[in-house]
Amino acid sequence: MSIGVRRLTLLGEFKPFGLIAEALDGKPPDTVTDKYDYFLFDPEIARDRDADDDCADIASAPSNRGDHELFIRGNRIIWSTGARVFKRFTLSSDIVKVCWCRLGYTAEALLCILQNDCLTIYNTSGEVVSLPFPHTITSIWPLPFGLLLQQEVEANIPSHVPFSSTSPLLNTRDMLHSASNHIQKGEGTSVSSHLILMDPLDELRPTFIEERGKLNMMKEYDEKTIWTSDQVPVMASYNKGKMQHSLWVAEIVNSNIDEDLATSLLHIDPMSVLPKHLSFRKIWQGKGAQTAACKVFLATDDDAAPVVCFFHQEQRKLLSVSLQIVEINNEIVFDVKPDMSWNISAIAASPVMVTRPRVKVGLLPYSDIMVLAPENVLLLYSGKQCLCKYVLPCLNKDKILHDLELSEESPLPNDLKITGLADAVEGRVNVIVNHRQIFRCALRQSPSSALANDCITALAEGLHSSFYRHLLGLLWKDGDPAHLSDAESIVDSEWDSFCHVIMQICRKYKIICQKHSDSVPHSAWDFLVSSQFHYNFCKVNSMFGIPYAVSLDQRGLNFQRSSVDGAQNSGKPFYTDLLRESLESLHGLYESLKLDNLRKRDLELLSILLCNIAEFLAEDNYLDHYIRDFPGLCKKFLKSGGITILPKICPSLFRWFENCLQYGCSYANINDLPALVCKEGNSVVSIARKVVCFYSILSGAKLLGKKLSTGVYCNITVGSHSSKEELTVLAMVGERFGLQQLDSLPSGVSLPLRHALDKCRDSPPNDWPAAAYVLLGRQDLAMSTLARECKYRGIETPTNVNVISMSTPYMLNLHPVTISSTISDAIGLEGTKFEDTDSVDGSMTDGMEHIFNSSTQLRYGRDLRLNEVRRLLCSSRPVAIQTSANHSASDQDLQQAQLWHLAQRTTSLPLGRGAFTLATIYTLLTEAFTVPKLVLAGRLPAQQNATVNLDPNIRNIQELRSWPEFHNAVAAGLRLAPLQGRMSRTWILYNKPEEPNSVHAGLLLALGLHGYLRVLAVTDIYQYFSQEHESTTVGLMLGLAASYGSTMHPAISKTLYFHIPVRHPSSYPELEVPTLLQSAALMSLGILYEGSAHPQTMQGEIGRRSGGDNVLEREGHAVSAGFALGLVALGRGEDALGFIDTFVNRLFLYIGDKVHNMMDGTTVNIDVTAPGAIIAIALMFMKTESEAIVSRLSIPNTGFDLQYVRPDFIMLRVIARNLIMWSRVNPSKDWVWSQIPEIVRCAVEGIGGDDNDIDDMDAEAFIQAYVNIITGACISLGLMFAGTRNENAQELLYEFSIYFLNEMKPVSPTCGKVFPKGLSRYIDRGTLETCLHLIVLSLSVVMAGSGHLQTFRLLRFLRSRNCADGQSSYGIQMAVSLAIGFLFLGGGMRTFSTNNHSIAALLITLYPRLPTGPNDNRCHLQAFRHLYVLATEARWIQTVDVDTGLPVYAPLEVTVKETEHYAESSFCEVTPCLLPERSIVSLSLKRIRVCGPRYWPQVIDFTPEDKLWWNFGDKNSPFNSGILFIKRKVGACSYVDDPIGCQSLLSRAMHKVFGLTSLKASDTITDIRSGSGSITVDQLVGTFSSDPSLIAFAQLCCDPSWYNRSDVDFKEFCLQVLFECVTKDRPALLQVYLSLYTTVESMAEQVTNGAIVFGDSLSISGFKLALTYIEALMTGKLSAPKGGIVQSTFVGSLRKQVEELLNCSQELKDDFHNYLKLGKWPDGESQDKRSILLSWFLQWFDVPSSSAIRTAADRVKHKLMSSSSVPLLRLFFPRTHIHVISEIDRCLS
Repeated sequence: MSIGVRRLTLLGEFKPFGLIAEALDGKPPDTVTDKYDYFLFDPEIARDRDADDDCADIASAPSNRGDHELFIRGNRIIWSTGARVFKRFTLSSDIVKVCWCRLGYTAEALLCILQNDCLTIYNTSGEVVSLPFPHTITSIWPLPFGLLLQQEVEANIPSHVPFSSTSPLLNTRDMLHSASNHIQKGEGTSVSSHLILMDPLDELRPTFIEERGKLNMMKEYDEKTIWTSDQVPVMASYNKGKMQHSLWVAEIVNSNIDEDLATSLLHIDPMSVLPKHLSFRKIWQGKGAQTAACKVFLATDDDAAPVVCFFHQEQRKLLSVSLQIVEINNEIVFDVKPDMSWNISAIAASPVMVTRPRVKVGLLPYSDIMVLAPENVLLLYSGKQCLCKYVLPCLNKDKILHDLELSEESPLPNDLKITGLADAVEGRVNVIVNHRQIFRCALRQSPSSALANDCITALAEGLHSSFYRHLLGLLWKDGDPAHLSDAESIVDSEWDSFCHVIMQICRKYKIICQKHSDSVPHSAWDFLVSSQFHYNFCKVNSMFGIPYAVSLDQRGLNFQRSSVDGAQNSGKPFYTDLLRESLESLHGLYESLKLDNLRKRDLELLSILLCNIAEFLAEDNYLDHYIRDFPGLCKKFLKSGGITILPKICPSLFRWFENCLQYGCSYANINDLPALVCKEGNSVVSIARKVVCFYSILSGAKLLGKKLSTGVYCNITVGSHSSKEELTVLAMVGERFGLQQLDSLPSGVSLPLRHALDKCRDSPPNDWPAAAYVLLGRQDLAMSTLARECKYRGIETPTNVNVISMSTPYMLNLHPVTISSTISDAIGLEGTKFEDTDSVDGSMTDGMEHIFNSSTQLRYGRDLRLNEVRRLLCSSRPVAIQTSANHSASDQDLQQAQLWHLAQRTTSLPLGRGAFTLATIYTLLTEAFTVPKLVLAGRLPAQQNATVNLDPNIRNIQELRSWPEFHNAVAAGLRLAPLQGRMSRTWILYNKPEEPNSVHAGLLLALGLHGYLRVLAVTDIYQYFSQEHESTTVGLMLGLAASYGSTMHPAISKTLYFHIPVRHPSSYPELEVPTLLQSAALMSLGILYEGSAHPQTMQGEIGRRSGGDNVLEREGHAVSAGFALGLVALGRGEDALGFIDTFVNRLFLYIGDKVHNMMDGTTVNIDVTAPGAIIAIALMFMKTESEAIVSRLSIPNTGFDLQYVRPDFIMLRVIARNLIMWSRVNPSKDWVWSQIPEIVRCAVEGIGGDDNDIDDMDAEAFIQAYVNIITGACISLGLMFAGTRNENAQELLYEFSIYFLNEMKPVSPTCGKVFPKGLSRYIDRGTLETCLHLIVLSLSVVMAGSGHLQTFRLLRFLRSRNCADGQSSYGIQMAVSLAIGFLFLGGGMRTFSTNNHSIAALLITLYPRLPTGPNDNRCHLQAFRHLYVLATEARWIQTVDVDTGLPVYAPLEVTVKETEHYAESSFCEVTPCLLPERSIVSLSLKRIRVCGPRYWPQVIDFTPEDKLWWNFGDKNSPFNSGILFIKRKVGACSYVDDPIGCQSLLSRAMHKVFGLTSLKASDTITDIRSGSGSITVDQLVGTFSSDPSLIAFAQLCCDPSWYNRSDVDFKEFCLQVLFECVTKDRPALLQVYLSLYTTVESMAEQVTNGAIVFGDSLSISGFKLALTYIEALMTGKLSAPKGGIVQSTFVGSLRKQVEELLNCSQELKDDFHNYLKLGKWPDGESQDKRSILLSWFLQWFDVPSSSAIRTAADRVKHKLMSSSSVPLLRLFFPRTHIHVISEIDRCLS
């Protein structure tokens, strides 16, 4: 057989585009070298590995058309695509080598650039990582899992390697420790000759050699790496000393050094001690090469095995070594095939992809070899087989191809001679000719005809290698019209050419058969050549080519003498098997194409070819199978019914599908599956294989390894499943079988798969991938899953190409154009604008303008709560001063006095505003930080809003502004929402002023409370402290402590201890540190060391006199020390104290315990130390239920004790006792009364009576104790139920607030009969005011974030009352401001937690010593009031409609887990809302469920943990920053559009539209055009659904041309189907219903009118599967709790109609009898119509082939015992209808 000749397609003269780009850039610098390098590559190399083939348009990926080029010169790289520069890279030093690599199995391609001293790594988006080298690296090479680096030989390399030491002087532990350190510290990198980099941020690791089961360090410096593969872990090297080439396999293994010894002595697993390493195993070596191979590449052998090719230019040969890939225990093992290497004479060689460019063998593409033979002839090889010869077209000055552009200075010689090949990419290669010219040429690739290409691929996958080689030779031989070079071939001619080759084989088979029947062997040699033994021998050992180099002339001779020709000479057996395997392979493709509605034309063309093959092979069953599908074929085939002895049964997928559904996969005949479907790695029949997998799983097949029990391979994605339907969905995702592929299936085939999707749609498992949810139509779950994946991978945009492939582009829901919530405020929302009518400048910012967005609008609706909060907390506008209209001199003093009192309120507002706006705004790191102004001026409404300022001569305004400015800045900084958990250090320093001020100090504290100050360097902290600015130091210390909380960070602790002089070393110079700073440092240390259980660090500070300058601040110093001590041992109790007695005794000494009133001869000032010690005890023993501690922390129960203990200390004792006995706190009056000692309760109750015998002094003590105990109990309730919105706690605290308020000034008649009256006579108003506001503050803590209306009204009243009285202090105003902020915490999106950390932070904030003025820091630093931020949690949840992207209302069922005191319970919330916390102690969240009839159900389960709520960006958060995506059911409106559900009565509304008794076009069109308010179909459907298919179909039903149709029944049917799909939310079934209906209607029209509508019976098979699906539901083979997805009555009516159509007419009966007796199809008059009708009949009633029927009839006649053979025939043909069997019996009897 001679080889063919092809012409190369010249694309143009080649010149690196980098040179052109440089020329366009201008003259390069003188420092740039003249040397340059370049390489071309396929753009797929730089693409994301996870990207789907169908999703090429990815933003980050470069264009994938044509070749890409990397041009390297000096230190610059130019990446170009075609004639366009894509990217440029400029580095600091010259470039040594460049390669693409994927590190650590990552999907992203990285550009690795080797320089002299470092490695620079770029990703495709431009991010760069640089790795310096400790030693010289000579080269880099890509491997599939990392970058291989080869080191240069250095003189200082030690000869002894500690890692491989087996010295007996080292014990096992030392050896393992040494080996571990040796590797992990990188010391092995200086010894190993090869290093591996598996991650850009990882260290270089040494490599090892596997020798005799041991791992030794790789020190093969003589082994120079010459090639690696980035697709398979193979490396080629050359040893010059040994003149030897070697092939190595790289493997990731665990070190097994001294495993036996280590395991026996240490009883440990060495795998857990030593990390995984890269080892090399030598699999091949070849000697005798003087120099290294100049080129090594991968190709593919003719049996699809990978081949490593070594090209030796000096020896002019190409050596090919075949690899063997075996899978053992789910691990892929590489080796070399024994005796499978061969040589080809060549002077140049390159890998190209020509014959099968779209086929992959595992991970490798199918690569051919282009060889330049010594005779300067280009030859194309597929493995060992030479396919054809390529020649250059005739090039001269008179005849030049139009697309070839040559430079003028390069004339075209007439004697062009090819001298080399280079830069091969896919099917393109550079051909180097003499005269130094390079032409870019394209090789003729596979046919553009999809059908021809699929057939060639099917034959390649199905044929034996010897048969395929023979076929390939025919396809590529000379004279093939598919590869004409003079004219472009079209698709049809390619298919005709392929058919021509197949028919050529058929004709040769026929000729050989004729010769074989006439010839008889005349000699023993002839007998041997024609024997079956010779044929089998040639089939196994056939090779095109020989294992040694041959000349071109010898190649042709040997090719003709090849074993295949020997097989041909043997005659019939070779061609019989070739045609039979071709028939089976192409039949597998035929059956697969039947599952694609879009390939019907290809199916018909293929059936003709298959009929020809089947006719040549006399396979009547195959022939009958194709004619039944396409009856028109009977004109050409089977004109005289031939009879074949025992014909082979033709596989049929549809028959297998039916049996699967009816009887289960175990009873379905495996022979009905084409062999190609059951083979692994077949791409051409992948659709058939996938559908068979799905049907198998639905029918109960089990997964055995990679195969199902039905024998087909299946990929199932990871996910939990509890039913066959769920496993089917996972298989669809694993096989990447999306909705688009599902729509392309025949309707009947898709029904069981749609049934599986529909069944899983309601409540799929929570651990499925996003693609599975998209497949189910649950985009809400998909978006939530994608968001979690993006957070885990650190990706901002939730995109996933697998999800895109699962969806259907033309079915994606229509999304409205929406505006984000941040922009909506800028353009203004109606009802949310805040405008003070009395303000001069309404546009002034107040720090709360951003609070109004779509979320708050949805939560608070149209009420004006947020507007009122904004008005109450605004401090950036002048406040109104109510004065008389007549101005006088005395009024100025009155105005100044009133303005001073208002200034007290204004300066307290920032604390509340900070809580109100907490974490509600995102800032751009390019913008400066802005702080709203703190305006202390007033305005006179009576005098046209004239502004009045505070007189600086009367008051010290600066003292009034310093700390309020600090709080104002803190409030502005707290607005910043967490930006993915980090902040830019540059942005913080950018906002640092030249001179320190309180504003920046407040910003530092706010950023620290958010945890952002971790980005500051130690030098930054030093510069801040060196400014010696008081508020800056306070803010920075507290901010750093909050950012590094509970970490005990040594550097931060040193900076904090620096501000505590008593902690300085004795040699340290004495420093004077203000007491205020010492207090802040102590609190900061407590936060930093929180929970560390080192309390002795703080105990001494409680009783120590501060060395500060302000004696009055000592109490604050002691309180800070007490808080710090409590935080350090928070909740640890006795566990944290090894010396509990002495430690606690000292604390009780500080409290004033009379038992230990003196210790060490030191007098203790209890007034200073008691608060701190009580707080310390409370925090240390929080929730420990310690009776011993509580008994010592008693409440005074005698008159003397009441005189001995200060009343405010009694309040602290009550709080401490309740914090310790946490579980006993109960929101009831009885519990509150139980806190009051009997003597106090009796005294208070008797005060108002007539028999009151208590003097005023005693009465005052009792009343003081009473109100403080009540307040302490209320604060305890606030802490216990913080953020829970507990109704009992709220009612109780509200009742006590009103009670105290009535005692000062009666405002409500309630509570008079319950609580004692007349308290104000024995207690000062200030104490009552303080207690009242502490109770109100506790009430706001309980209702935090809820915006509770009753509580808000109380707070607004208190604020207005305080202003009216003019007697309220700064502390009282601060309490009201904080209470308002807590009530609307974070704009209603945040609340408080009740874990130990949060309770401690709240206690610091609520410490019951309110300041008297803006600068009062004596008893408690005002900066500590901001620490409530540490107790907040964003437990807010908002539901977003995934189809519209808009926030919506949705009912949630919230389930809380049962605890010791509460049973498990559920309650309903409407989003947006706040959820319960995760804490184990209190009511903990167990589950939330989206309920209600309007949205698809969704369940999220939680694991109760004693942890804070998930922060923004947490990878394990079940929410996407508080957003829960939900999906609205079709047929329901949102609660915004339809609050009460009247519009969602879809059936009533639809029946009003669809209930037209007659569809007259004139009436309907008149209604549409009149616009009289009547609703149309498309308007109604568009209201309830965003599915484009339903909307488009509804618009079609409203089109005027639709009503001109005469078929009223069809129009009625369409409306009913539309109603069905909308009401049941199954838009995909619209296609199914229409397909089934139109199929039957077309059949009826064809039978009635005689006009041929469709000439095949393929739709019959699909319709029968729909019937089988209904039967499977009825018999229970498929579970359907809610029934089938299609109406069984509809399918049943269609079935009845078909049976009536096929009711045997006499003409059909005669044709059927002829078919049974002779196997003939109708001929003569109306042959087409009769043939089609007969095919329908045969397909519908499952009539076997005529040959099978005749065979069965002959067998029945011998055993016939009765007059009828129907029972026996029924046993032979159980699937055939009984009436047809009766007709067969009558015909053949």
